[in-house]
Amino acid sequence: MSDSKQPKLELQVSSPQALVRRMDQQLELVGRLLAEADAAKAIVPASIINSLGMQMLWCPPGKFLMGSPEDEEGHDEDENQVQVQISQGFWMARTPVTQGQWQALMGSNPSVFGGGKDLPVEKVRWDDAQEFCTKLNVGQSDHPGYRYALPSEAQWEYSCRAGETGPYSGGSLDEVGWYDGNSGSKTHDVGQKKPNAWGLHDMHGNVSEWCADWHDFKLQGGVDPKGPESGVYRVDRGGSWFSYAAGCRAALRGRVVPYYRNRRLGVRPALVPSR
Repeated sequence: MSDSKQPKLELQVSSPQALVRRMDQQLELVGRLLAEADAAKAIVPASIINSLGMQMLWCPPGKFLMGSPEDEEGHDEDENQVQVQISQGFWMARTPVTQGQWQALMGSNPSVFGGGKDLPVEKVRWDDAQEFCTKLNVGQSDHPGYRYALPSEAQWEYSCRAGETGPYSGGSLDEVGWYDGNSGSKTHDVGQKKPNAWGLHDMHGNVSEWCADWHDFKLQGGVDPKGPESGVYRVDRGGSWFSYAAGCRAALRGRVVPYYRNRRLGVRPALVPSR
């Protein structure tokens, strides 16, 4: 091959001193960018304890397959599998809201099951759950750019799976959840079962949890899907103490009219980007 066809690398500097200065500037820039990257990581704590004593756990951005395969036991036609990207990380409450936490913020307790402040609150309407999040946001200034809200259906399933693809995350259903096979027909104190890989407890069973979305009979994939603009039913997820095993799967999609009160329905807030 002739010299005319070979690529040439030319570095033009006015002097050796100029080259040294230029290299020093580049090293300084690289150092500053690395420091900024480390600082950015440092401002995203893996765990937050809010004013109610609720522990919020970090769920990083990422992609996952939402829904269930047709051969999964209990698969329903509204669980069509779609690719979803969660573009921004968020914090999810480690457990469902307890009766003690609800009483402290709302001044009342709608629950049917008694027995202690660590039982999950239930008989919560969708509007009640929204009001709870609104009150959590009053005076919330520790994490600017974030707000307490009901998770989207996609955020809920993403955090429930925590990187896993099977019907239950963190172990077998008996290890991770309270359902009709082991609950004794009642709720149980939160946090007693094994957590998933991100530290979240009771994502399967105990109480079902409201999501922000209206229910659609076909899942929509893409980036940060939010569901339809309107509807009749709101989505609830996770199954409850009353559910059969397949009704507590990560992909199971419940649907309830938002004004309905039920001893199977609770709430788990998320701390999500404001926009």
